[in-house]
Amino acid sequence: MKKSVRLNQNGITLIELLVAFVICGIVVAGIYRVFVAQTRAYAVQDQVVEVQQNIRTAMEILLRDLRMAGYDNDSLTSRISIANPITPADHSVTVNYEYDDTHRYEMIYTLTNGNLSRQLTIYPDVGPSPPSQPETILENVDAFNFTYGVDTNDDGAVENWVSAAGIGLAKVVAVRVVLTAKSDQTNPDVSKVVSPRTLTSAVTLRNLCLR
Repeated sequence: MKKSVRLNQNGITLIELLVAFVICGIVVAGIYRVFVAQTRAYAVQDQVVEVQQNIRTAMEILLRDLRMAGYDNDSLTSRISIANPITPADHSVTVNYEYDDTHRYEMIYTLTNGNLSRQLTIYPDVGPSPPSQPETILENVDAFNFTYGVDTNDDGAVENWVSAAGIGLAKVVAVRVVLTAKSDQTNPDVSKVVSPRTLTSAVTLRNLCLR
């Protein structure tokens, strides 16, 4: 006599399948939200690092020219004399120094339409100077401010820090620069506005202190 074999006919019901889909959907949605949050956080940090690096680079270029203010090698072959080593202003500065025996460099730093520009004009000892165009060295600038260290008793040291209007007949021997810039806010992945970054630096005008 043959024995009947009963097969296990238990399986996954439709309700169980739907519950599994819902759980998987919740897990995937959670992972996606974490991924999006991490991506945006990375984008914000990337912009912060970028704007800080850009500010430092622009500041180094400016400080390098400020250190050269009034440079004159005083050689017998030099045909260059520096009458105005630095022309101070509250939001711009002009620096003059000797490049070689027959050329004077004039650097003008100005803030125009949110961009910090540097314009080099080369003045030869004879003949006209060639035309020059400003070069943008930093974008999205919020502030570009100067204060000046003045020497009032001709000892080569800073007695006071003043604005351009307060210099008067005092001798400028140092410059303090405050530069504030922000990142490019057009990145669609960044919903959080990155706050502006500020860098403050001071430099001694060594060529003017020795005069």
